[in-house]
Amino acid sequence: MCLINVNGFARILDPKPVKAHLPTENSGYAIYKAAGKLAEKKALITGGDLGIGRAVAILFAIEGADIAISYLLAEEEDAQHTKAQDLIAKAVMALGGLNVLVNNAAYQINNMAEFSEDQWVHTFNTNIHAYFFPAKYTLPHLQSGDTIINTTSVTAYAGTRPDLDYISTKGAIVAFTRALSSELASKGIRVNGVAPGPVWTPLVVNTMSKEELSQFSSAPMGRPGQPSEIAACYVFLASQDSSFIFGQALNPNGGTIVNG
Repeated sequence: MCLINVNGFARILDPKPVKAHLPTENSGYAIYKAAGKLAEKKALITGGDLGIGRAVAILFAIEGADIAISYLLAEEEDAQHTKAQDLIAKAVMALGGLNVLVNNAAYQINNMAEFSEDQWVHTFNTNIHAYFFPAKYTLPHLQSGDTIINTTSVTAYAGTRPDLDYISTKGAIVAFTRALSSELASKGIRVNGVAPGPVWTPLVVNTMSKEELSQFSSAPMGRPGQPSEIAACYVFLASQDSSFIFGQALNPNGGTIVNG
């Protein structure tokens, strides 16, 4: 089962983001090859209608998972816990359980030198509080071998661009991932993260000027990543291939060296 609302923002990107293909040795792209890594898994992906989240949903489905996605999750104030509880309940009912939670929803806006206190709170509500509540209400449904995967960013380690509030929340996600992993490791529930570098997604177009877009790349590789390249990391972390990985963040960033 796949519950998806597809937003049209991806259509404004030229070239279009790559969601179901991976680069080949001759600089082309080939369709992702499934191996049944997520057969019988039931997964919920927040922020799954665009960019990385959409590519994760596609590859999870190719690998045999039943998936549900959410979008615009709990971007407001005090009702976040109620919205998150309702989201998890609906996903469990639709899928018949949950094995994988991907926390991926995020908010980012440029030109934040004079951002307001309300803007700071809004970003934290969307980027970190909306990770905590789904995790909290998913936990009763998880068993040994199940996983939680949180999306952070290379900016959490580099501390530069795009924005102070965004970077701060991504650092909080790294700490949240490590702390939750330590708490759940004894139960066999694995919590890990993915820290992408520059990726060609609608978020890029919506938050960058034309000049910034012309220089948008991932040094030293010299190009931004494609959503499918990042999504493959989520497949790995959701599958038994990563059975000995707890509390870590994978760094698909095109070669930027980070120290965690």
